[in-house]
Amino acid sequence: MQDEQVILDTNAAFYRAFEKKDLAAMQKVWSHGIASICVHPGRGELKGWDAIESSWEKIFQNTVYLEIDTKIITVNRSGELAYVVLIEKVLQVAQRRQQKAESMATNIFERMGQDWYLVHHHGSPIVS
Repeated sequence: MQDEQVILDTNAAFYRAFEKKDLAAMQKVWSHGIASICVHPGRGELKGWDAIESSWEKIFQNTVYLEIDTKIITVNRSGELAYVVLIEKVLQVAQRRQQKAESMATNIFERMGQDWYLVHHHGSPIVS
């Protein structure tokens, strides 16, 4: 139960970094390994921390405002790996346009030492 709360706290830190466009906070949440993978909704995969960091940097530079609400569907842990499945509702203002998007997301975390790090984020658009 305690590990589940730590995993949820790390997941919340990821979305807080995302919403606040805080690259330094994003760096603290993600594993910096070459095996890390990120799939933004409707995009291809990004492999390794360098590519992932670059994508977040571009998103943050091109976005004026972000608001993110999440609804956790499930949290599961097995050994040193855990995953959170959730729905993301994102309001983004970029290039004078407001966009709303809803995605189904899976975040996979790996425990390294005493801390949990995001090693995989996959967001898929929900089409109404």
